[in-house]
Order: sequence, then C-alpha cells, then structure tokens
Amino acid sequence: MPPHCDTRDGPVVKAAVQALDTGNLNYLLIWIPQESEKELKSIFAKTLKARKAGKDAKEVADDWFFENAIRLHRAGEGASYTGMKPAGLSEGPVVPMAEKAIENGNSGETIAFLLMTVEDDLNSRFQHVMEKKTYDVDDVPAGREFIEAFIGWVVYSHHLYMSVKEAPGHENPHGRKKCGCGGHH
Repeated sequence: MPPHCDTRDGPVVKAAVQALDTGNLNYLLIWIPQESEKELKSIFAKTLKARKAGKDAKEVADDWFFENAIRLHRAGEGASYTGMKPAGLSEGPVVPMAEKAIENGNSGETIAFLLMTVEDDLNSRFQHVMEKKTYDVDDVPAGREFIEAFIGWVVYSHHLYMSVKEAPGHENPHGRKKCGCGGHH
C-alpha cells in the first residue's frame, strides 16, 4: 500500500481504535501477522490497564498502542517502521477510490480510472517511440534516442505486465507470496 497504513487516520489505527473501543483485539489482529499476535496481546492488555489512569495516561497509552500496531503490521510486510505519520497525508487518488469500492461493493470506478490512467500513459510512451523511430541512419545520437525510447517502451510494458501478474508488495488472493521488497505503505 502507499503511505497509508502507517498514518494516524489509516486502516491500522482505525482498527486499533475499534479494538480499544470494544475491548475486542480481533479487529486489529487481522492486520498483524500471526507470529506477532502474542506480542500485540501483551501490548493490548497493558494499554487497557494504562488507559484507566486518567486522560493523559489514556492518550499516551493509545499512541503507544497505535505505534506498536503499525510497527507489527509493517514488520509483517517486511517493511521498516518509521513511526506513525500524521493524519491527512495524500495517498493519491487510487487508495480512497479503492477503499470506497470495498465499502460499496462496486469496483467499476476504480477499474475504469486505472485502465484510463494506464492507457493514457502507454499511449504517451508509445507516441514518444514513434516520434523517435524515423531518424537518419547517419545521425547516431538520434538513433540512440530512438533506442532509449524503444527500450523504455518495451521494458515499461514488460514491468507493467509483471506487476499485474505478480502483485508485488502483498500476497494476492491467488496465493502468490509477498515480494519482500519492503515497499512503503
């Protein structure tokens, strides 16, 4: 995921708030790898106890709980923990659109947006190759510009295809493993 899971208003903290509000850690456990469950349960118990010590203690305990939830979530993705980011960071247009699709059960808007974005980008890159394609054989710098555009188009197309087929960053529903790239979330 883009910078989102590690924000104060991201889904991990929202699940942590729900766990604290209900006393049911299962709302958050789904975001944490199984091997970190015992650690999170201990942190949750300490947080619930500390929250009873007053308003200031509750705020400190909650933030500590959120930080640890994010840390354990990111560790499960093979990503480093860099602290809880503030609320309101832009995650671009796709994350809110994709989350809205999950909420309303309709992926059409997200798919249409992504297809249009990819199509526009591919057409632009292809047009660049076509502009460079016609060059004088005796103009080696122009020929090299064509080869650079050619390779850029072909390699980009290949990487785009592999990205779709391999779903890097997260295990996909087809059971492929995480890529382990530690991509920022």
